[in-house]
Amino acid sequence: MEVWLNFLSVAVGTFGGVIMSARLTNYRIEQLEKKVEKHNNLVEKTYRLEEYQKLQDEKIKVANHRISDLERKDK
Repeated sequence: MEVWLNFLSVAVGTFGGVIMSARLTNYRIEQLEKKVEKHNNLVEKTYRLEEYQKLQDEKIKVANHRISDLERKDK
């Protein structure tokens, strides 16, 4: 009887440890997923800003070209 009681308590303790470990692992994975999502959003925003910057650079280039053309016409 005492052997079964010891076996049962070891089994319950082991099962409880496995459950707690799984919960902790799931929590940590969720936290990492949140961090990855924030990082991916930052990368996406950076890409959009870079594309916007390229567009603005092109507009400035065109405006400078027009100014140069107007200055040449005035001479």
